[in-house]
Amino acid sequence: MADGGGQLGYLGVTRSLSGRLWRERPADPELVRRHQLGLGLSEPLARAIAARGVSEAAGESYLTPTLRALFPDPSAFADMERAAEILVDALERKRPMVVFADYDVDGATSAAQLVRWFRALGAELPIYVPDRVAEGYGPSPAAFRRLKAEGAELVVTVDCGAAAHDALACAAEIGLDVVVIDHHLMRGGEIPRVAALVNPNRPDCVSGQGNLAAAGVTFVLMAALNREARRRGLFGERAEPDLRQWLDLAAMGAICDVTDLTGFNRALAAQGLKVMSAWRNPGLKALMDVANGKGPASVFHAGFILGPRINAGGRIGRSDLGARLLSTDDPEAATRLAAELDALNASRKEVEADVLAAAVRMVEQESNQAADAPCLLVAADGWHPGVIGIVAGRLRERYRKPALVVGIDRAANVGKGSGRSQPGVNLGRAVQAAFEEGLLLAGGGHAMAAGLSVRPDAIPELRAFLCERLADEAGLAAAEDGLDIDALVTARACDRALWADFQRLAPFGPGNPEPLFACANARIERPAALRGGHVRCTLADGSGGRVKAVAWRVEETEAGRRLLQEGGAVHVVGRLKPDDWQGRESVQLEIEDVADPRRL
Repeated sequence: MADGGGQLGYLGVTRSLSGRLWRERPADPELVRRHQLGLGLSEPLARAIAARGVSEAAGESYLTPTLRALFPDPSAFADMERAAEILVDALERKRPMVVFADYDVDGATSAAQLVRWFRALGAELPIYVPDRVAEGYGPSPAAFRRLKAEGAELVVTVDCGAAAHDALACAAEIGLDVVVIDHHLMRGGEIPRVAALVNPNRPDCVSGQGNLAAAGVTFVLMAALNREARRRGLFGERAEPDLRQWLDLAAMGAICDVTDLTGFNRALAAQGLKVMSAWRNPGLKALMDVANGKGPASVFHAGFILGPRINAGGRIGRSDLGARLLSTDDPEAATRLAAELDALNASRKEVEADVLAAAVRMVEQESNQAADAPCLLVAADGWHPGVIGIVAGRLRERYRKPALVVGIDRAANVGKGSGRSQPGVNLGRAVQAAFEEGLLLAGGGHAMAAGLSVRPDAIPELRAFLCERLADEAGLAAAEDGLDIDALVTARACDRALWADFQRLAPFGPGNPEPLFACANARIERPAALRGGHVRCTLADGSGGRVKAVAWRVEETEAGRRLLQEGGAVHVVGRLKPDDWQGRESVQLEIEDVADPRRL
């Protein structure tokens, strides 16, 4: 390993073939030294930990995150004790209850945890998940009236509800008690009138756990439920549920909702993946089997194999399939549900590919998408609302700028849109401003993602408004758009030992990025285009070593075209991944970016 830094950019790269600046991830040298000595680490690994903001005191718990060391006091959450009292009281009085969940992985895993806790106490809770297309996100007055008419006395919303002011007001009017378990940001300081609202992001919550997904909040709630049930003597004849058995569900929510994997949330993910690896949850096991997955559970399994399949029900199928799968104890039912979700996921991929191809054509061929526009907004009739968010993410990734995708329903005269943003560009705030300007029927979100509803004839004006609103932020973000690199390595050094050493930093995600390694002056050998627009090659350098490499979805980009040219020297940045094909226990480099030294 060597120093690749420099005033003009890492390896001199101020603008890669994707237009990004390369930087050395900054770290305090004294903190690096202390991590080296205190934890017995190599300098590159100690540097990577310091660069992730881990203090000397937190180093050990970072490398070995445990629930014992990091579990928060449930009482620190506003309304947590109140929620536990209400739910255990309802259990004892056998009040009719319903779990109302969002249709994504976080909602499904949150609902499944509650169902399993109550099942362990002898009660079976029904789950209600709104249909994405027919009902939209979160609780509605119509849904609450329906549940009340069907006999529900208490509804527990998970991963939704904190901002559903109209629905919660309706519930109060019709005498339906509601306990809200959520994690989304809440506008303003108003707390809705409900039986209890547990949300680490409510203005008056002092828990300091705002990075939790709803599944993490639900896991803490179960600790509060155990404590309240213990206080009432409910475990005299019945065993107290061991919450650790459901850590796999908490980890799925944390990883798939792309939350910051720091502090307690990191412990949930790390310990949850260990529990998941036993594959005791019939639903997760069935999904893993149908996807032909294998090995110990990892962030990759959760985020790219299991998560998309669980989400597929809410995107283009029946919205409750994921929650039903994760809460069932029947292996045969799990197998059936997993097969259905797998088929829906295959259909989702086809729908997504069609919408993405059409969106790219619009961006690159239509005159209203200027090359220097600070954001992209594409719209068309019939685009499925279940895939527009994924497509927006793909466009953002491809063009390195905020992107919004709108599917238009001409019969209803409305367009439903979803957007994804670049770091440094607050898309949610801009969408909220558009709503306040009267350009939207509804809209909101957070810095990196947003959703909206718009009249089709207002889309051109909306596009112009957002471009003007985001111009300054997008310009600054483009100038700062770059990659933070952890270490410069040779092809010979890219081996299983290096990968294993840096795996001590796992699990990776927001707040704890996967290490990025740079290789300088690497020759491209045996390049090949793969189905799906991927490029595979071998990289060789002056060390005499070679490492296999792959770059995903790049064939039609400048970086992809360069990788397909054999010979010549390039600088590359990527992530090391295990390569166990035919038992070789090697590694390959997943290329993130490419720079041509001749063009620096």
